[in-house]
Order: sequence, then structure tokens, then C-alpha cells
Amino acid sequence: MQGKLNTRKIIDEYMLELILLGLIIIMSFLSSKFLMPGNLLNILRNISMQGVLALGMTIVMIGGELDLSVASSIALVGVIIGYIGGKCQDAGMSLTAGCLIGMVAAVCVCIIVGLINGWLRMRFTIPSMIITLAMQYILYGIAALISKGFPIITFPQWYSVFGSGYIGIVPIPAIIFIVVALITYLILSHMKYGRNVYAVGGNPEAARLSGINVKKTKIISMVIVQICCFISGVMLSSQVMSGTFTFAKGWDMTAISAVIIGGVALSGGKGKIRGTVVGIIFLGVILNGMTLLGVNDYAQYIVRGGLIVLAVILNALKDSLGRK
Repeated sequence: MQGKLNTRKIIDEYMLELILLGLIIIMSFLSSKFLMPGNLLNILRNISMQGVLALGMTIVMIGGELDLSVASSIALVGVIIGYIGGKCQDAGMSLTAGCLIGMVAAVCVCIIVGLINGWLRMRFTIPSMIITLAMQYILYGIAALISKGFPIITFPQWYSVFGSGYIGIVPIPAIIFIVVALITYLILSHMKYGRNVYAVGGNPEAARLSGINVKKTKIISMVIVQICCFISGVMLSSQVMSGTFTFAKGWDMTAISAVIIGGVALSGGKGKIRGTVVGIIFLGVILNGMTLLGVNDYAQYIVRGGLIVLAVILNALKDSLGRK
């Protein structure tokens, strides 16, 4: 009896990992190219930029909030860095110095956006979805005005290392993703702030009565996801060596999908970084596999939508079984 209970507990705990393993096995039979080292490294590189964003979104959603402005922030990062780099070069400075100044300006803008989102959410108690949806349009508009609707390409050659570089055979974006995953894991699992995020997401009023600063905790989470936007924006603009307001369209939904598939509760208070990492890998494997098999691009949207619904159902079933 004890053995059965332990087996059931293991299956419940590692259900997504087991499904991912099964998917990898199936894909290896369907396509001989799938398990080739080059393809696996390609999957890892492709999921890294959106993966960093998903890690930040995990903290926000565990805290009971949502940020839909992230994709536009990523686009704005590339535009700011390229624009300031070009202006500094026109003023007689080196392109390297201009790029570094642009990077500092971009991270400051992202932090300010996070502070504004968090402050508006807590000051006026407007749902974060509404605030960040409005911010999404504002940031896309700013990026479009700065770039005048055209790609900005004033980046130094060394800048490409963040999105296209390698250390050995490992893509640097993958290394950045792993580092950010470790940092966010430490924040949620080994820091007081992480415990506060879970408490605030689970029951804000109880958290407040226990002495937790709910407003501060939520505002910090909105800043953290925007810092992740900066990192993703640097990697994306570095990969293509340009910045434009149309970058990262739809990345907000991909990040949210990975977080939900990874087991983060939509109501907040529950979830793990490990789940998000597995969730983004799951999406990467699915998309890569469908591409190798020549699945229609439009059909891929149907599959992704079905995966989100399935993940929500599985999490609901697991919660109901856990309460019995």
C-alpha cells in the first residue's frame, strides 16, 4: 500500500517531466533528425529568450498578478539600445560606448515601467491585466516613434555575442537562461522575498495581517519581470543585430503558456521555477517537432492552445486528487 502511495506521489510530482520524456521518445521515432546534437542545441537556443521572460512571469503570476506589457518592453529595449548607440556615434563617440549607454538606459526604462505598472495596480486597485495591456500599446507606440517604423541597425559587432555567441558548443543564450533560472529559483526557494510572494499570491489579506508588505512585494515582482524583459530584449536584438517595434510579438502569450503548463496556479500562490523550465522546454520540443514534421504553421497554434487547456485540466485534476 505504501509503495502504491509513493508511486502515485512520484507520478503527481513529476507528471510533466514524464510527459516530456514520452514526447521526446515519440519525436525521436517520428524524425531521425530530432535527437541530433545540433537540433537539440537549436531547441535550447530557441527557448532561451522566451524562457528568460517566462521565468520572470512565473514570479509575477505566483504573486497573483499578470504582465501583458512584456513583449513591447522587449521590443523597446532593442530600439533604445540601437537608437542611443547611433546618436552617440553621430556625436563623435565610439559605437561601443553608445551601445553601453543604451543598455544602461534600456534597463532603467524597464525598471521604471515595472514600477509604474506596480504602482498603478496597487494605488488604484485596477486589475494588472488591464494596466499592462494599456502599457503594451504605449510601449509599442514609443518604440515605433523612436524607430520611425524601420529597423535600427547601429550596433557594434561584439554585441552579437549575447544572441549568437557560443562557449564551446553551448549557445550563450542557453547559458544566460540557465543562470537566470538559478537566480529566480534561489529567489523563490531560499529568500524571504520568495516566501512573501507565495504568501501574497495565496492570500493577500492573510499575508498583510502577518506583517508582509503586500504592495511592496507585488511591485518588486513587476520590476523583476521587466528586468527579465531587458535580458530577453538584449538577446533578441543581439541575435538579429537590429531593433524594431515589431519584435517579440506574441511572446507574452508564449511565456504565460509555459508558466501555466509548468503548473503555476492562475489564482497565484502556487508554482515552481522547475515547472516553468520544463514548460518552456515542452513548448520548444513541440514546436521543433512540428517543424521537422512539416506541420502547417496555423495548425501549430491549435496544438499550443490545446496544450494550455490540457495543462489547466491536469493541474485542476491533480489539485482535486490532492484534497481527497
